[in-house]
Amino acid sequence: MRHVAILILILAVAACIPPGRDDYVPAPTQPQLFTDPAVLGTAPEQAPLSTWQASPVTANAQRVEAGTYIVQPGDTLRGIANKTGAGSQIIASANGLAEPYIIHPGQRLKITGGRYHAVNAGETGIAIARAYGAPWHEVVALNALAEPYILRVGQKLLLPASATGDLANLSIEQRAAAFNLDIDDIVTGSQPALADGATANEPSDWRKAITPNATIATPTNFSGRFQWPVDGKVISSFGSKGGGKVNDGLNIGVAKGTPIRASADGVVAYSGDEIGVFGGLILINHGSGWVTAYGHADKLNVVRGAKVKAGDIIGLAGESGYVEEPQLHFEIRKDRKPVDPNSHLPKRS
Repeated sequence: MRHVAILILILAVAACIPPGRDDYVPAPTQPQLFTDPAVLGTAPEQAPLSTWQASPVTANAQRVEAGTYIVQPGDTLRGIANKTGAGSQIIASANGLAEPYIIHPGQRLKITGGRYHAVNAGETGIAIARAYGAPWHEVVALNALAEPYILRVGQKLLLPASATGDLANLSIEQRAAAFNLDIDDIVTGSQPALADGATANEPSDWRKAITPNATIATPTNFSGRFQWPVDGKVISSFGSKGGGKVNDGLNIGVAKGTPIRASADGVVAYSGDEIGVFGGLILINHGSGWVTAYGHADKLNVVRGAKVKAGDIIGLAGESGYVEEPQLHFEIRKDRKPVDPNSHLPKRS
């Protein structure tokens, strides 16, 4: 971890923040900050309980040879997966099988070779990828994972070629250094694995703490209506900026300490600062594939699993991450892809 610094909040600033709703009570915070000379801005004051406090991962991957399996009487897809060591979802995908995965004796099934990790209780996709020094988005693509991206205990994940080397000689620090994290990784890989047949926990009132290894149910539908998270001037618009640079959202200039409000109803999917470029970052899952992101926050008022309403204060704007002036980086994503927020926000006069 980076060097720790202590930030003392000026009470007068906090006292003048208008509430997001009548029963608003700020989440308890730990004034734990991380600074780095390479980072232009400051570091955020974090809410407790980071996304990454799930069970640690032991790299248990086993190699499976590619081949063909002939279905025997009484076989099930899961049973075949157990016999071969391959993942049942990978077998289904490779052979064009759809639910309820009906197979017949004598049927020849292609078995995809590679290294498979068996998921243990509490493991997150991101933590699994980090344990192997592999890009999580490649694991998502290889295994055709889909919303709500909740892993199951015993599920076997096919690892990408970049993860098939011998990791025994790599330190934890070296594995972490080889691992890059982005917003999509958090959206698709931050939920702890559930036992087979278990159900995810319902989102909590944001005044209650969330167990770090709890799997949180996400909204199932959303109207697609958003509101502006802050009132300020757009200093960087959505889209290409030339030279290969692309802005996946809007950067809105505001004074440090400006309340950041939830753009729509939803459940907090992440609150932390593991993505250095964004500093303090909050992600809200709204359901139906809609996610909003709020970056460069100076203070994080919510924790993962908290249920929020449109207009609730979720943090304070600042200049954390790679920026030189106070602002909010705001994104709207649909089915994992960034969309222009201007197309979904109310027009301003």
